[in-house]
Amino acid sequence: MSEIDPITLAVLAGRMEQIADEMDATLFRSAFNPIIAEAHDASHGLYHATSGDTLVQGKSGLPIFVGVMSFAVKAVIDKAAVDGDLADGDIYIFNDAHLGGTHLSDMRLVRPYFHEGQLFCYLASVGHWHDVGGAVPGNYNPAATDAFQEAFVLPPVKLARKGAINSDIVDILMRNTRLPQSAQGDLNGQLGALDLGVRRMDALLAEYGADTVRAALDALSNRAEALMEAELDGLPDGRWEAEDYLDNDGIEDVALPIKVALEIKGNRMVLDFDGTAPRCAGPVNIALPTAVATAYVAIKHVFPALPANAGVMRPIDVRIPEGSLLAAEFPAPVGGYTETIMRMIDVIFSAMAKAAPDRVVANAYGTINALSIAGKRADGKPWVMFSFYGGGHGGSPESDGLNHGNAPISTATIPPMEILEAAYPVMFREWALRPDSAGAGIHRGGLGARYEIEVLEENGAEAFLFGERGRFAPQGVAGGEPGAMNVFHFQQGDHWETPPLASKIRGITLKQGEAVRLETPGGGGYGPSAERDPAAVARDVAQGFLSASEADRLYGAAWQETTR
Repeated sequence: MSEIDPITLAVLAGRMEQIADEMDATLFRSAFNPIIAEAHDASHGLYHATSGDTLVQGKSGLPIFVGVMSFAVKAVIDKAAVDGDLADGDIYIFNDAHLGGTHLSDMRLVRPYFHEGQLFCYLASVGHWHDVGGAVPGNYNPAATDAFQEAFVLPPVKLARKGAINSDIVDILMRNTRLPQSAQGDLNGQLGALDLGVRRMDALLAEYGADTVRAALDALSNRAEALMEAELDGLPDGRWEAEDYLDNDGIEDVALPIKVALEIKGNRMVLDFDGTAPRCAGPVNIALPTAVATAYVAIKHVFPALPANAGVMRPIDVRIPEGSLLAAEFPAPVGGYTETIMRMIDVIFSAMAKAAPDRVVANAYGTINALSIAGKRADGKPWVMFSFYGGGHGGSPESDGLNHGNAPISTATIPPMEILEAAYPVMFREWALRPDSAGAGIHRGGLGARYEIEVLEENGAEAFLFGERGRFAPQGVAGGEPGAMNVFHFQQGDHWETPPLASKIRGITLKQGEAVRLETPGGGGYGPSAERDPAAVARDVAQGFLSASEADRLYGAAWQETTR
């Protein structure tokens, strides 16, 4: 293996990141469904030829995919080893979340990249398809008790052999979705992204040679490990614990604890989730690959300068208790993985706040609020408006939390109201910030949002919600206060109702003119509220973020002196 100088390493690192970024952009611009095209719920990267470890990931995709896609690639490596027929131009496709992490809506395409007849690395694409069958449109079934009630389950199979697409696999996929045109467009977009990745890798290796690029990949992984060790060396040794809860599993109305013990010793860290709830009946379980990847996402937030490379995790021991809801095995339902991984991130932040409060922010709003409204148009064609909704981020050591941001598990954006109204027979009666929702602190949390969505289709619609934080508020850190909890209502004639399980419900029948109303949580506050600048409190009141009565309750009356 050849040595590589720092300048060449930096250049090659940039070139490979650009390849992944271009793959992201290719899919975002060509995908048919707004979850990918507008919200960027997708990712691309380069992966190790034998271990499947993440080498490079695009900066525009979801951070959770940095970790889970290495498991997806490893599943393909294992499959190819058994079959013994891996060839240039092969493409594997699957959505099995217990092998590849996340949930069944995420379709994974994995392509071996060959150079001069030898396997060099893998390229992979993952994107959230709009609908993959299952009991409810959009697949976030809050009442699922096994994976088969969530979506069509596809194990790793060859979509292409030596460059020739297997149309039988495409036919199976298109028959198992309510929206085949959308699925076909997303599939073609992912195939296009992989084709682009191959062309860019061909050009890179032609310019620098395989040995130099391989040396760069090894050096980047080793450097990521060294950077993580240096970060840990700068923190105090010790052990700190934190615990939080999921509202319920959508089946039984019982709170589910998520617990972590964070231990630092020298340049090593342990994240031990012993004490977390056992596997549950409903779909807030997650598979082991997802749990390990979530730990990486939290670490990446705490140490933002670290690269998107598997070497970061070498000094960290993630201990997931067997039989817990963080290590669910097939066919356990895992459709609501987003809710559980956000609680994992919350408890890691809360534990880290005790060790190094200057490193973390308070809890964000903690739920994507997967809301689906679906029906049939007058001509009989189905429509499915599935989207997720924003809330407040946690206050930080430097500033107030972000108002109406997206979840910290992603760099995705919230699909614009105009896009949703143009695509579906709905009208947003309200899309606004939610006053009095921010957790108090020296730096308050961000504000949640209020959405009210009316059905315009004369045939009506059916809706479901898969959310969280309806009973346990986002927590503050370093003495900060919690944010407001999640609130959901749905209209039935002349009155409004709420879900018995607070944050999860399916089978809501909506007539034309009826609506759903969602009030999302605010972020937790950072630091004691008594130390907040009264002028900042007065500014929040003047801007309508905070009512005068809540300002008095949370911060005392001193803020009023600044208005005289």
